[in-house]
Amino acid sequence: MRLAAFRAVGDAVGARRVGLVIGVGADSRVHPFPRGTDMVGLLAADPDVRDAAADAAAAGDGHPLAEVVLLPPVYPVAMRDFLTFEAHVAGASMAIQGAATVPPEWYAAPSFLFMAPHAVHGPYDDVAMPPDTERLDFELELAAVICADVRNATPERAAAAIGGYFVMNDWSARDVQGREMKLGLGPSKGKDFATTIGPWVVTPDELSRYRDGDGLLDLAMTVSVNGEQVGADRSGSMSWSFEEMVSYASRGSWVKAGEVLASGTCGTGALVETWGRTGALYPPPLRVGDVVEMAIEGLGVIRNQVVAGTEVAPPIPVARRRLPQEV
Repeated sequence: MRLAAFRAVGDAVGARRVGLVIGVGADSRVHPFPRGTDMVGLLAADPDVRDAAADAAAAGDGHPLAEVVLLPPVYPVAMRDFLTFEAHVAGASMAIQGAATVPPEWYAAPSFLFMAPHAVHGPYDDVAMPPDTERLDFELELAAVICADVRNATPERAAAAIGGYFVMNDWSARDVQGREMKLGLGPSKGKDFATTIGPWVVTPDELSRYRDGDGLLDLAMTVSVNGEQVGADRSGSMSWSFEEMVSYASRGSWVKAGEVLASGTCGTGALVETWGRTGALYPPPLRVGDVVEMAIEGLGVIRNQVVAGTEVAPPIPVARRRLPQEV
């Protein structure tokens, strides 16, 4: 089933409901669950209980999509972004190192970084241009929400902790990111300003027909800017499954209900790959007014416009030098 977080167009900005999405495209309707229904709790419920709740919601009146504002499906308690597409690792290395190489260490484990959970945006929200960047980029990713706490989980046990999947855009300020990563840290300020997730959560049973021979979800993934497709891949190109990613993240650590885990960028799913291959900033970095649309088969579409920022960021404090300077 497809489960959305939403508010009616006339509701207060802080309002939030959970609903069942029925229908296709513009004809879809969102059927509310009772007030107070929690998305992660619903995903964690026994399937029979969840199905009964969905049947009850479906029997009631639904809202046309035009009458609701779709919100981030979850407000994550934590977020981890993996690096599972070999093609992206090779492509991005062209921009960083000038050669399409994949370090041997990448093959050893499904590595990840932590993200900023407070930066999530809804599937159709405007995204403000962040300060200090001239190279705003996007990243097309597949993401999953965790619905049960796990620790030292096998991939088989980790499967039960995955509540559902959605589309993710991990917005990136490449020039800021490049400066940070020269220090062996980050990315931090290069990625902490916006992450789009949505448009809704699709439960694993809905996607079983897309499993390939290795047990990976094999879904078509595309990204366009201003209506022109600029990247495409399939999630079956991932080198680890989500079950293996959850298992690795839980080694000697907790992965908690409400966390979001993402695949990392798919091949050609970011402008930085093209920049690295061609040595030119074309297609150009994102600018105010650009519209980025991402679609993943079986999951839906997210679409965001880049708008001018309205906040004034304070100056960046430079370091106090403590070591003697060379003459």
